[in-house]
Amino acid sequence: MSRHRIPPLGSLRAFEASARLLSFRLAGEELGVTQSAISHRIAELESILGVKLFERLPRGVSLTDAGTLYYPYMQEAFEKIARGTALINRIGTSDDLALETYATFAMRWLIPRLSDFRRINPNLAIRIGTSQLDWELNIDRSDIGIIHTTRPERLNLHYRLLIKPDMFPVCSPSMAARMGGETGTSALAKVPRLALYTAPEDWSTWLEGTGTADSGRSITLKFDTYLAALQAALDGHGLAVAPDFLVADDLRAGRLVAPFASRVPQPGAWYLICRKERVNETRIKQFERWLVEQFSETAISA
Repeated sequence: MSRHRIPPLGSLRAFEASARLLSFRLAGEELGVTQSAISHRIAELESILGVKLFERLPRGVSLTDAGTLYYPYMQEAFEKIARGTALINRIGTSDDLALETYATFAMRWLIPRLSDFRRINPNLAIRIGTSQLDWELNIDRSDIGIIHTTRPERLNLHYRLLIKPDMFPVCSPSMAARMGGETGTSALAKVPRLALYTAPEDWSTWLEGTGTADSGRSITLKFDTYLAALQAALDGHGLAVAPDFLVADDLRAGRLVAPFASRVPQPGAWYLICRKERVNETRIKQFERWLVEQFSETAISA
């Protein structure tokens, strides 16, 4: 069917609602028309397509094989229309740059550096939303996101590599003093270890990557974010493994120390993401350019 032969929108809306609700009556209530009007629009669509889409039952309707095949396409089409409309409405009513990222990244790296961005771009307001895990990020309600992932493969997204950090254990100076200058397994046995239950592989990755034997000491404090684990490390509760750029400021200030010289690459990388069709928008390009420069400076000073 050529593009100009697409069925009338009213008939397609009637079909999508009826297929989703399996009721002409409920579809009519949702769309603000009578059940008879829905039935008429479905009949019109069936005539255009040349197939029967519904079986009429004493109570409600059921989809035929053709209707079952057709419905996912209509569902996806109307979902895209709804998302696109919401996006345009938001762009049209807000000049903010909406950014979504992890609470840890926002508080430990981004916010301390935002004054520089505000100095360069004083008229661009930024709205920051924070999440805990990747699957909470919703790029449909944000202009950009900053994520860590091992699989940058969503086809509709633009990924700009920011950093592939190393990670290593850190702790407070007082906790490091308890190790007495020792390194290796004997040092690990002297102090508590802190861990992320959302990233339980961090310690094993560092131990295996550095060839350090596990001390066997149990981990009794576990957290959902680096933000919480690093605060516990700052407060003297133990050793936490973290990416280098998240602890760089505290290391320079002496609030944290790295008692082990060995580092290992953190699996995956950190990216700025946005929808591919929006990659050349001015405000997104401004923030991306600034972000890349900031990470370059972080790498140089590390």
